Amino acid sequence: MAMAAASTAFLSCNQKLFLSTNIASSKTIAALFSRNRPLSSIIRCAHSSSQTKIPLHRSNVIEILEQRGLVDSITSPNLRASSSTQTLKVYCGFDPTAESLHLGNLLGLIVLSWFRRCGHKAVALIGGATARIGDPSGKSLERPELNLEALEKNTIGITNTITSILNRSTTNGGDDSFVVLNNYDWWKEFTLLDFLKKVGRYARVGTMMAKESVKKRLESEQGMSYTEFTYQLLQGYDFLYLFENEGVSVQFGGSDQWGNIIAGTELIRKILQTDGAYGLTFPLLLKSDGTKFGKSEDGAIWLSPAMLSPYKFYQYFFSVLDADVVRFLKILTFLDMDEIMELEVKMRSPGYVPNTAQRRLAEEVTRFVHGQEGLDEALKATEALRPGAETKLDWKTIEGIAKDVPSCSLSYDEVLNLSLLDLSILTGLLESKSAARRLLKQGGLYLNNNRIDSEAKRIEAEDIVDGKVLLLSAGKKNKVVVRIS
Repeated sequence: MAMAAASTAFLSCNQKLFLSTNIASSKTIAALFSRNRPLSSIIRCAHSSSQTKIPLHRSNVIEILEQRGLVDSITSPNLRASSSTQTLKVYCGFDPTAESLHLGNLLGLIVLSWFRRCGHKAVALIGGATARIGDPSGKSLERPELNLEALEKNTIGITNTITSILNRSTTNGGDDSFVVLNNYDWWKEFTLLDFLKKVGRYARVGTMMAKESVKKRLESEQGMSYTEFTYQLLQGYDFLYLFENEGVSVQFGGSDQWGNIIAGTELIRKILQTDGAYGLTFPLLLKSDGTKFGKSEDGAIWLSPAMLSPYKFYQYFFSVLDADVVRFLKILTFLDMDEIMELEVKMRSPGYVPNTAQRRLAEEVTRFVHGQEGLDEALKATEALRPGAETKLDWKTIEGIAKDVPSCSLSYDEVLNLSLLDLSILTGLLESKSAARRLLKQGGLYLNNNRIDSEAKRIEAEDIVDGKVLLLSAGKKNKVVVRIS
């Protein structure tokens, strides 16, 4: 019954999508920023009152989020009722502390998309002001200060990422959509005296100090600066501003944002004398062992293809452990719950093909973040770069993964007639000739995906793909791209 209800909820939601794609292109955004236009005037979609009545039979987005494990805490049970009877306007904040969003931000975009799929309206708030302060939540040290040039570059980068993903996140259109705002637009003219008079007088120091993020920092050796201490009030006022001026009644974020979200609902209650503001948190993205999901040996898993290729993004999800894959299918994809449960049952059956669930997870998340074109690129590279694959390699495919694997440049004369064993050592693929011979005997040394069995193999002109590159592989994972100059 639970699976059937989840399926019905998903389908009902999918039939009532509200999306507009009138979003500026990346080049347009960058050009407008160069003229110091506020972000809210650059990327904005039409919106109407957040209290528009909707049919009583509308699927409940909160119930869907709960079924998929995407709800940690809710400020009031009234939110559940409101999401069934009203078209809500919700927001999630993203501080531009890097040029791209990372995997930790993905849940925010997933939840925004679920609200939109169920007919509600979304606001993605860029923290152009709050990023200058730095959120202390979950941090043991104060964030380094960003210079204005970096902040503007980061703002453009994550704005492009958000608009690209949200433009693709639904399949049907409508006149109403999402809006991207920047909180610097209202903070830049707000003086300290204005802040103390309008916000500070309603804040209680005891309550602020009781917040978990504050207590941990105060107990640490580093302590906490006054600047960081005020962050929760800045985020709280953002909610107040959006509630008053944009009709936003729901703020959500990761579970570490609970204190900041409560600061907003309390300000709205005290200053505006209303209880119509709600907060929701989702669990942090963790693996089954309790460690953060979203880090690789090379660092963060970025959502921008300029910082991490779709191929490597796809591979990260393909390598998810069996213990995590079903939960990640629920929280990171929009697959029907029945289909996910079916995959879970198959994983326990004797005829299950290993990594089938991981492949589906990688495909769905890559398509959501990078679109069908990005997924096609990742699948092509995955197949073409599999040792022993019959797919014919070309220069473009090899270059497509060059930034994700070690590479080097050698002259044509250096490479031609050089033994494969010597080339493997020269490029750093293997440490010694004995290691190269041992791998070759084990059948693990490849040139352009073709297994090499002979120690006598030398590089010939026809081995150089399109006259430009070679691909050396030691086993399935270790590769080196050799550019021929």
